Amino acid sequence: MAISITVYVVLVIFLATLIRSSLGFGEALVAVPLLALRIPVIVAAPLAVAVSVIVAGMIVAQDWRNIEIKSAMGLLISALFGIPIGLFLLTHANEHAIKLLLGMLIVAFSIYSMLFRSKVHLVKDHLAWLLGAGFCSGILGGAYGMNGPALAVYGSLRRWPPQRFRATLQCYFFPASLVVLLGYATKGLYIPVITRYFIFSLPGIVIAVLIGRTVNRKIRGDSFFQYVYIGLTTIGFVLIYQAFFRSRIG
Repeated sequence: MAISITVYVVLVIFLATLIRSSLGFGEALVAVPLLALRIPVIVAAPLAVAVSVIVAGMIVAQDWRNIEIKSAMGLLISALFGIPIGLFLLTHANEHAIKLLLGMLIVAFSIYSMLFRSKVHLVKDHLAWLLGAGFCSGILGGAYGMNGPALAVYGSLRRWPPQRFRATLQCYFFPASLVVLLGYATKGLYIPVITRYFIFSLPGIVIAVLIGRTVNRKIRGDSFFQYVYIGLTTIGFVLIYQAFFRSRIG
């Protein structure tokens, strides 16, 4: 395990964790793609999930009082029904078409929300939106490991304060990521090198979570959701880029 590669992995994990701890989501398109530049995807994906478990667990332990339990459980339960569909899409559907459609929807929602944010507000849990967001997160998680955008959309519709937004999403991510990690382990995909990278990254993970918590607490009101929408828009454009670029070289 070359020292330069280990340092690279530690830095990428730190950056992804800082984003996740600050906003509550958004590390999916940072960790795995950047890690895959230097280590095999079969190592990068389980490593990212292992990091997700520990980050979510730390945030839940820190800020459990801010969690919307009913919302988190509703999102999680409905996601379980979407995961098999996501797995099916992963093996049978046209990846480029799905990413293009998903990217366009995310960008459209984010731009609409930024322009007309006063009209986009759920005062309390709305069953259809709650189950729909959870279901979509399951599909996206099963297909591409991208649960975050659908959850962020629902959190932005609810206008949760930054601390509640962050904590509630982690209450979803912790069990969901743990299930995926156990799945990797049962299939023999969790190999020793992943544990080594994880141990080396652990100090940076702890520091990033603490810094992210401070950043999250300093962001107020509409400013927070502007960052959320910017993050969603970035994810959407990355998906659109991947759909066009990879379809041309594939």
